Amino acid sequence: MTGRLEEIWRYPLKSIGRERLDRVRLTKGQRLPFDRHWAVLHETTLAKLAADLGDGDEIASWMPKSAFLRGAAGPGLQGVSGGLHSGRLDLSHPDHGEISVDPTKPADRDALIAWLRPIWPADKAPPARLVSGPEALTDTRQPFVSINSLDSLHQVEIQLGQRLGTERWRGNLWVDGFEPFAEQDWIGRTIRIGLAELIVREPIGRCSATSVDTQTGQPDIDMVRALTEANGHAYFGVYAEVIHGAEIAEMAEIFLTDTPAEAATT
Repeated sequence: MTGRLEEIWRYPLKSIGRERLDRVRLTKGQRLPFDRHWAVLHETTLAKLAADLGDGDEIASWMPKSAFLRGAAGPGLQGVSGGLHSGRLDLSHPDHGEISVDPTKPADRDALIAWLRPIWPADKAPPARLVSGPEALTDTRQPFVSINSLDSLHQVEIQLGQRLGTERWRGNLWVDGFEPFAEQDWIGRTIRIGLAELIVREPIGRCSATSVDTQTGQPDIDMVRALTEANGHAYFGVYAEVIHGAEIAEMAEIFLTDTPAEAATT
């Protein structure tokens, strides 16, 4: 089975912003470089970490998504676009303008928190601190790359009678040329993109963040319900583990094969 890599996306700041790449280097056992490298703690989490974190900006270990600002709790975050450019986070929101910060500078980190406050719901614990960690702050602690299918997306759009676009799903790699939702049957199989190889590990269960129109930052559909009613589950996309690193680029041909015996044991 063959297809094509259509889009590559990275999210340097967890749940906040997005950037499209034309190429990226995958490394064995790692996520995309700088994907979910930073995240924003809310005040409830900061209070729990205060003694250990002090005035620093690096947490000691991976933490679950509930510790941070996230789209499921604050739909307005889904409207933020932009990413990492020359060491700066350049972000934009349709209702709150633009901001450019150097995440290594305390004053810039404070400015980012102030910019996020009106975007984040007032009834939630407020944004408190920009942090990084010893590993990427993705929703799963496993070093996975997320893969979504444009073929599956188009089927969902037809079922719902509206354009959804790729941005709300916050996936890393978008592939094309397969049957809709065929990726749900790829668990344990190998995907080869150029010289890179990945093993598909598990499906991605979706949350309410995907219900938000990224152009407005406002919910426009109950996506979890729509997926469940159409398919009997709320999965969309799969997680994969890089087993052989290499540079990949948009428009690269994709080959789907059975998992090599030596890779299955790594």
